[in-house]
Amino acid sequence: MNEDSTRTRERHSVAIGVDLGAAAALAVDTYRAAPAAVVAAARRTGGAWRFGAGAAGKLTWEAASAPATIETPFDLASLTKPVTALTLARLHRACVLDRSEPLGDVVPWLNMTISSDISLDLLSAHRAGLEAHRAFFAPLVEGRTVGARALLCEAAGARRSDCRGAIGDDGFPPVYSDLGYLLLGAAIVERTGDELDRVLTREVIEPLCLRLGSARALAQLIPDFEDRVAPTEVVAFRGGLVRGVVHDENALALSGHGAAGHAGLFGDAVSVAELGVAVLDALSGRSAAWLDANDLEPLVRTRPGGSLLAGFDRRSGETPTSGSLFGPRTFGHLGFTGTSLWIDPDAELVGVLLTNRVHPSREALAIRAARPAVYDAMAAAMFDAPTSADADACERA
Repeated sequence: MNEDSTRTRERHSVAIGVDLGAAAALAVDTYRAAPAAVVAAARRTGGAWRFGAGAAGKLTWEAASAPATIETPFDLASLTKPVTALTLARLHRACVLDRSEPLGDVVPWLNMTISSDISLDLLSAHRAGLEAHRAFFAPLVEGRTVGARALLCEAAGARRSDCRGAIGDDGFPPVYSDLGYLLLGAAIVERTGDELDRVLTREVIEPLCLRLGSARALAQLIPDFEDRVAPTEVVAFRGGLVRGVVHDENALALSGHGAAGHAGLFGDAVSVAELGVAVLDALSGRSAAWLDANDLEPLVRTRPGGSLLAGFDRRSGETPTSGSLFGPRTFGHLGFTGTSLWIDPDAELVGVLLTNRVHPSREALAIRAARPAVYDAMAAAMFDAPTSADADACERA
């Protein structure tokens, strides 16, 4: 199943050739969107990938807090979804499961739910007719545990009232939904017989040598992980400051220190940029041993009804989150904690912004204005960077 199993997550030596500190500072100093911001970008020129990175701010707003660095791990929130979708692509390629399989065939104990006939592909593309969100974690507020199967059965039954009747080839009208990825993660667990964070590691994180993982995985990989990771929100029922534990309460309820299909991964900005590079390399046929363009086609092809793809989203709106310099075919994803990844296949440009905008409260929304400005600044810096032979030093195998 994993032809790359001989590789480890030993850290790449990625040369940072472009200083993006000014782009990161926009998020912290200009927009006050978060106490900490780290940006990373990569652009392919002259047959080589050239990387840039920069950090700004401190891990909290307190003056005595430690500074953010380009190696600071963040709670990636919904940037977990692309990793789950890429894992599905890997398992489909290995004939472990088929993305056209109905959920109920993969997870027999969900066979009597209204979502039993929904394919894994439609779950990944937010076209399963499911509600956007439900507070499955509510018992945690009262100090009670949440049964994983009960949570997933409720998710599978959360069909929107406007989505009745037969399932079309393209599914139901798209609505961004964490529930579909909760169920997709459950399908991967059921078919592989392993915990989801371990499968994500085997199929995506480890083959690409990325410093990403669940809280429990990175606690083993990174010394003093809980001291280094950017804290998220102050939440009374969770005992105050949330740090080194997933911010998303539904992921916490289902998987604890592991990962759910929609959230649960942590990592640094350069690693997320390397993930974007790997996707572009696969689309261009440069990394066929991991995935190729045919494997990725279901994830990135345009689908009817909106901008949502299957693991990614297209840039959209009058003021796209990815700014004005990323091209019209750009795709990527946002994360609730203040994280984002955008990939421009035409310019062969990858951009990443990681922040802890939910510290100390999720009510802070300045990130919405900050993101386009930061992406414009990082793109401009990468386009202006030298493209001479010294870029060869930054080539990524």
